[in-house]
Amino acid sequence: MEKSVGPQARRGLARASLPRRKLMLGAAIAFGLVVAAPLSAQAAAPAACAALQEKYPDWKGKTLVNAINPHTPGYETIDPKDPSKYIGFDIDLGEAIGECLGFKLTYKAVTFAALLTTLAAGQADIVISDIYATKERAKAADFITYSKVFDGVLVAKGNPKGINGINMSLCGAAAAENTGYVEVPLIQALIPECKKAGKPEPTIQLYDNNANCIQAILAGRADTYINDVNTVDSAVKAYPDKLEKAIAVTIPYSVGIAVPKNKPKFRDAVLAALIEVQKAGTHMELLKKHGLDVNNFMEPEILTAD
Repeated sequence: MEKSVGPQARRGLARASLPRRKLMLGAAIAFGLVVAAPLSAQAAAPAACAALQEKYPDWKGKTLVNAINPHTPGYETIDPKDPSKYIGFDIDLGEAIGECLGFKLTYKAVTFAALLTTLAAGQADIVISDIYATKERAKAADFITYSKVFDGVLVAKGNPKGINGINMSLCGAAAAENTGYVEVPLIQALIPECKKAGKPEPTIQLYDNNANCIQAILAGRADTYINDVNTVDSAVKAYPDKLEKAIAVTIPYSVGIAVPKNKPKFRDAVLAALIEVQKAGTHMELLKKHGLDVNNFMEPEILTAD
């Protein structure tokens, strides 16, 4: 469903900054039901995981809930062969982390905007769902980052508006975006610049998932959709005669795993498990398995509001 964004609402959103406190690798609510039947991890838990299970015994043998927005092919989506299951990089990565710490995952599907509120309400234990970690979002949850961010600019075939980035080429363009996505304030920040240059301001249409944003371009309602480059590439692959990627851009964010702010021990356990999963090569194998750019790989970092 499309949601309009008025000028006051647009001005009310501020761009999030992204200072981080690093922990390097070498160092050491909406809709849906909870769905069981997690997929098997791609590799056996590293030997070091046995020590982690002794160090962090609180989660061994438990079943935790992962809140996801299952509409991002490659990362998390409904299994076309079994609608009761989910598939994707984030699903497999969560399974590998759970195997390392000795817990299993079930899933709660919600809108993207409800991911962190679902976590804060105690209806989920963790969020692994291609969510960009920002200082603003870290007010609601702690993050363990695990992926660099490269955004793609999706446009209609031929790029009739000549859009070439998150810049003045968006003046007068209609952008379809997901509610709560970081690209929204980045586009909104162009509004005063376009006005100052005597150009029409960009407009934003808000939707609840990637598929609706893509359909907005296909239907001619929107001129562009800016999101994770792998998502954009997937859309171009699905509609090669109707869509194209104008350009890929870097934005100052990382993708992160969100955990409750009042559970620092759990955050540290997930970080430690992710480090072991990366050391074992599982993280890189999963990027390749799901057709994602291996350049997205990054060493884990902690991002909090502190």
